[in-house]
Amino acid sequence: MENIKPEIRAVIFDMGGVILRTEDLSSRTKLAAKFGLTCQELENIVFQSPESVRAELGEFTREEHWKNMARLLNFPESELDEFQHAYWDGDAVDKELEAYIRGLRPRYKTGLLSNAWEGTRIDAPVRGFTFLDAFDETIFSWEVRLRKPDPRIYRLVLDRLGVQPQEAVFVDDFMKNIEGAQAVGMHTVWFKGREDAVDQLRELGVR
Repeated sequence: MENIKPEIRAVIFDMGGVILRTEDLSSRTKLAAKFGLTCQELENIVFQSPESVRAELGEFTREEHWKNMARLLNFPESELDEFQHAYWDGDAVDKELEAYIRGLRPRYKTGLLSNAWEGTRIDAPVRGFTFLDAFDETIFSWEVRLRKPDPRIYRLVLDRLGVQPQEAVFVDDFMKNIEGAQAVGMHTVWFKGREDAVDQLRELGVR
């Protein structure tokens, strides 16, 4: 008897690197050079350092996180506003992807699952981002004290959306997060670009 694939009922997206991407690296590269670093080395400190991981788990406030960055990079806290402005200057929302996500509803439930620090939900509209209301559920790691690729955070978003793992697709740009979703039984799309991701979703039956 032929196996029938479960119907996809939910599509879940990562935020940074997928919906919100750094399109212009010039400001961040210049900032990194100021500290004798490459852009990638600076990003690793801001996003991958033990301090950042703890902030994403809600162990540090947003203010404490940025003070930690000032300490790690050895610059005065009085320059934090300037640092953050230069760091985020090249970021932009993929408006076409946002429109695509909005178009998935109501045929599919939609979710946002992001490793993020305190304040992200408040900062988004302040920065002019409108994509949060495109989702039925949004989960930021610091709010639930869990972060990808912990299997518990995938199960949490599935529970909130009311779907089984095999009924959901997860889209992320980090392979370790993709592997985490696969480990709990979800379909996955490794994000390398909007058009490629949409093509992969269509192959999974998402129309």
